[in-house]
Amino acid sequence: MSASSSKHFPQMIRLCLAIALLVAIGNAQQARVRGRLMRTVEPGGWIIASDYQKFLLLNAQRFEQETWFREGVEVEAAGQTRPDVVTTYQEGVPFEASTLRPVNASNQRSLLSGFTRVAVNGDADIEAQPDTAIITIAVVTQSKSALDAQQENARRSDAVQRAVKAVAGAGAEIKTSGYSLQPQMDYRPNMPPTITGYLARNSVIATLRDLTKVGAVIDEASRAGANNIDGLIFTIRQDREVRARALSEATRAALDKAQTIARSLSGRVIRILEVREGGTIRPVPQYVDAVAVRRVAEAAPPTPIEPGKLTVSANVQMLVEIEAQP
Repeated sequence: MSASSSKHFPQMIRLCLAIALLVAIGNAQQARVRGRLMRTVEPGGWIIASDYQKFLLLNAQRFEQETWFREGVEVEAAGQTRPDVVTTYQEGVPFEASTLRPVNASNQRSLLSGFTRVAVNGDADIEAQPDTAIITIAVVTQSKSALDAQQENARRSDAVQRAVKAVAGAGAEIKTSGYSLQPQMDYRPNMPPTITGYLARNSVIATLRDLTKVGAVIDEASRAGANNIDGLIFTIRQDREVRARALSEATRAALDKAQTIARSLSGRVIRILEVREGGTIRPVPQYVDAVAVRRVAEAAPPTPIEPGKLTVSANVQMLVEIEAQP
């Protein structure tokens, strides 16, 4: 290929594409279509099906809000076929409607005037017993020497962890959540700060499945050398079943509302058009006052602990069609 030929080759491609586009546009034809509205295998698609041919309605969303727009309604449309459009399944001749109306509009209106769409919400709250307790236990030591504070903390922390493991049992999870060694400073006016000692802190998290052992764990940790209970949380680890119950009850609540509205109009629910999960709120962990727990533990063991109940919430949004008597 010569240099001049290669230079003009892209221009030739563009010219061919332009000609092809003009041919496709030229093949588009004005058409008047009559048939019944039917759903298609295309996602969200509609066709107008006559006795001999199907027309794929490309702009169905333009007419979907009309009260008469539903499956099985006989319609008449004017518009243009679009041979340049290719869809996934190509179910019918692509057709873009400029007008679309039901056949015998007055009869259709009288037939469908008793139908209406109603949007409702359903809510549900399910109470459930927590199945997991999370206790944060801390050992705090201080000394003039950093090494002494560290060594004393290590000794007491080891004793606390062994005591907690012994009481909590094999199903418990014990792990260190934090460790710090900090100087304690003395600040005086017009003088540089001085170090008066060191503070060592080791925090341990104990996760228990057996809630009856929570009080005993706190008591034994205190006896072994723990001097701070930073937190006690009750939660639900396995919450799938309770969330499913909440979602099921929210769905029934939404349907009950729709049926109540229908009955008040002397009608009935014809079909459910759409259901959406508005959201499921997982059980919010229950935080127990750590200061109160520590004071009770220091007073007279065994420490009484009552986990109470947690709440799981769900919301469902539903769109239904009802037949109402005028």
